[in-house]
Amino acid sequence: MEVPPEMLDTLAGWFAQTLSPDAAARRAAEQSLSSAASSPGFALALLGLASSPRHDLQARLAASVYFKNELRRRWPKPSPDADDADNLPASDCAIIKTHILQLLLTAPPLIQSQLSEALAAAAASDFPAKWESLLPSIVSSLGTALSAGDVPAANSLLASAVSLFSRFRNAFDTNTLRIDLKYCLEGFAAPLLEVFLSTSRRLQASAASANPLELRPVFECLRLCSEIFYSLNSIDLPEFFEDHMREWMTEFRAFLTTSYPPPVEADGAPDALRAAVCDNLQLYMEKYEEEFRGYLKEFVEAVWGLLMAPTVSPSRGQLAVTAIRFLTTVAESVHHALFGTPDAMKQICDSVVVPNLRLQDEDEESFEVNWVEYVRRDAEGSDTDTLRRAACRLLRGLAANYREQVAALVSAQVQQMLAAYAADRANNWKEKDAAIYLVIALMQKPGATGGGTPVVDMESFFTSVIVPELQAADWQSEPMLKATVLRFLKEFKDQIPKATALALLPSVTRFLTHESNVVHSYAAIFIENLLITKDVVQVPGVNVVTRTSRYVAADISSFAQQIIQSLSMALNYPDSYENPYLMKCLMRVLGIATIAGQIVHEITARLVGILMEVCNNPKNPDFNHYLFESLAAVIGKAGEQDPALVPLFEASLFPVLQRILVEDISEFWPYAFQIFAQLVNLSQPPLSQNYMQLFGVLLSNATWDRPPCVPALVRLLRAFLRKIPNELNQEGRLPNILVIFRSLVSRTSTEDSAFYMLNTLVQNVGFDTMSPHIGEIWSTLFTRLQTRQAVKFVNSLVVVMSLVSVKYGPGVLVSSVDTVQPNLFTTILQRFWIPNLKLIKGSLEIKLTTVASTKLLCESAVLLDAAAAQTWGKLLDSIVTLFSRTDQDGAQEQNDGADAANSQKTSGYSVSFVRLQYAGKSDDDLLKEVNDPKQFLVTSLASLSAQSPGRFGPVIEQHVDPANKGALLQLCAAYNANIV
Repeated sequence: MEVPPEMLDTLAGWFAQTLSPDAAARRAAEQSLSSAASSPGFALALLGLASSPRHDLQARLAASVYFKNELRRRWPKPSPDADDADNLPASDCAIIKTHILQLLLTAPPLIQSQLSEALAAAAASDFPAKWESLLPSIVSSLGTALSAGDVPAANSLLASAVSLFSRFRNAFDTNTLRIDLKYCLEGFAAPLLEVFLSTSRRLQASAASANPLELRPVFECLRLCSEIFYSLNSIDLPEFFEDHMREWMTEFRAFLTTSYPPPVEADGAPDALRAAVCDNLQLYMEKYEEEFRGYLKEFVEAVWGLLMAPTVSPSRGQLAVTAIRFLTTVAESVHHALFGTPDAMKQICDSVVVPNLRLQDEDEESFEVNWVEYVRRDAEGSDTDTLRRAACRLLRGLAANYREQVAALVSAQVQQMLAAYAADRANNWKEKDAAIYLVIALMQKPGATGGGTPVVDMESFFTSVIVPELQAADWQSEPMLKATVLRFLKEFKDQIPKATALALLPSVTRFLTHESNVVHSYAAIFIENLLITKDVVQVPGVNVVTRTSRYVAADISSFAQQIIQSLSMALNYPDSYENPYLMKCLMRVLGIATIAGQIVHEITARLVGILMEVCNNPKNPDFNHYLFESLAAVIGKAGEQDPALVPLFEASLFPVLQRILVEDISEFWPYAFQIFAQLVNLSQPPLSQNYMQLFGVLLSNATWDRPPCVPALVRLLRAFLRKIPNELNQEGRLPNILVIFRSLVSRTSTEDSAFYMLNTLVQNVGFDTMSPHIGEIWSTLFTRLQTRQAVKFVNSLVVVMSLVSVKYGPGVLVSSVDTVQPNLFTTILQRFWIPNLKLIKGSLEIKLTTVASTKLLCESAVLLDAAAAQTWGKLLDSIVTLFSRTDQDGAQEQNDGADAANSQKTSGYSVSFVRLQYAGKSDDDLLKEVNDPKQFLVTSLASLSAQSPGRFGPVIEQHVDPANKGALLQLCAAYNANIV
């Protein structure tokens, strides 16, 4: 694989510039990389730089990361809906598959890990069917490394296999997946066992060595083998592994029970291997208990003994988590009697649970030094388990079968801890912290299963243990204890009476200005979670439940100013300049509370100032998302209540939004366009010159060249169409819009946006303006329909045709479609509209399409022709089917959408569209005069049949499904209408 040296040098220079402190230089380099990415051979150049020993390691590492991301994004996908326009060229893919494994073997460890993930990304699509040489190459190279005693080389190959086989861990079980797994087992199961046993013998032979550097690669090799074991056993127990179970289990037990020299143990490699072994034991316990039960008792004893043994290993924390997780699985199984004796249970509580429940030195260090990780693991319940969480889960597992015994043990432990705290508050605050954590872990919470374990009287515990900490005069002291108290509030927010929660809100608000990053983050998390608390209410008389907000503007408006000011102050604290929890809380308060006057000016200026600052280096996507949501919330709430504030928002926001566009801060483009759309929606025509200039930029084809921006651009365009529909005839604007529409509808990834744009055009633009272009629109859609007949596309087509029918009349719809080709409307109706009508979703969409279909039945000459009786009946049948489906969906849960912003997720910092919920505008209902589409149907049919008595009854009898005929009769009776 030859890459010109000058190309590698250019790439290395760009990557070096991406790390420059100069924002302009950094963005120029990023733009150069982005532009070059579309060139054939770019991915090969990245791989060449990553493997080039003459270049700087930092540039090579950056190239390997970029290469990995390119493969994830652009490697051809097998999905039929995948866009192939931006795929890597087939020739590049072939060269990459030929060279990547060999280059991976010679790369430094940091780059090796990135290339392993890149290999896995390519293999996810091509392996094994389109990459048959990969597995044999790995096995062959592995045999060579094993023969030469080259353990590091073997580890590189095993690391690739770990990435390759990890797909079997979480993938949905399908026949195709099982076929791929069978291929992998046939080619790799036996070599894996050979490597595993050979390396285990090597470890036994050199176990007496006290040199951890010599043994570390050996332990690493065994750990990688154990991880592959997990992947290959994840879906089902393969015959090969069942036949060789004793060989695997013998070695696993040896790793758990063998003590190595102290320097080796202190290195952490043995515990990392043991943790992987415990993962495998848990897998077998969960999935293959019958085959594994013969080994269970000895492994329980081995793991238990491991937890009791003192150690200085840096990996002991993760080992303890996996070991406790295995014991928890056993405790929850039919083998729980292994722990059922009073002595065993007390020993677990005293020797396993309580020691791991108390705060460790590393917890205190993380609290002070790495608060983000502390919050992520403790409050958010990240994928990485903590010792505390694992210990409590073990207790809950025991409580599933020994509820009363566990409750008695834990209750006594809690009282003992609280007594120790009362005896010496200054030195024993960790005891109270552990007691509160135990209660959080074991007491029942709303939505929890298993009934919970009542270890304390909750009301008494709340008033005597929790409230005093919230109201204490020395609220800055013992920050870790205060954080746990605030976490208690968050966990039990649903159970705290509304009046009590509001009474405590001022006390909690002061913690927003606590000097500890964790404490003020936990206070923000509690307030934000409190404000999205829902109460489930049964709607009387119908099979519907609704979730309504417990806290509304009137409840919090008196606290809002203090909360907003405290959050603003906390955002000035060191390490909390871009604290996502603070900004999310601010977003929620601004989205719910009613604010006016000076506080609107202050918070707008503060948010704009923060945005100006983060524009220099956007690095925290979650914080930035909540920042834009906060801006959208204050603009939306305050701007709708007081239109006089709109000029203030424009004056404050235009400079920073223009900076985002002019300086090409691409991460923020989708957000900027959504904020612009919100401002346009709030403005009154005629729009200012600034907006009209923006409209001109919007109609430029170049503006639409960035796919992640398309949904936001459509939002903005729809806002303009609502405000200035009569100006589309000027300066060729409407033809420009239709050019953009054709481009969007031609790609699967942007067809939704194309339909949103077209729907808004139809809703807001008169037929006189649209008439010269409507034939062109139908031609574009029907040409696309020839190759794109997916349900989503056809449903969108039915919706837009329904809009045309409702807005311009059924006659216009039929005649405009038939100008494309004679009788084309009837064909579309029969082949697509009628079959897909029953699949329409969304309340507005169902209302629109059923009313439009009703109008066709009752007003269209094409449908009222006697020759069209069958089509008429089938359309009616489809309408009734749709109504029946929506009635039979069962108990529905309606959500008011106030917490929608909570569901938005950002991922990394690739440019992507994330919807701003608070900047959204509800869809327009063209049929406000139609309150009930079912009533509209039967009353329209009654009027039609009255004009031709006896004509439509036989059609219904012949062409409407019997069940639907019954449903139609029920509707007629319900609305006192008769079809004669």
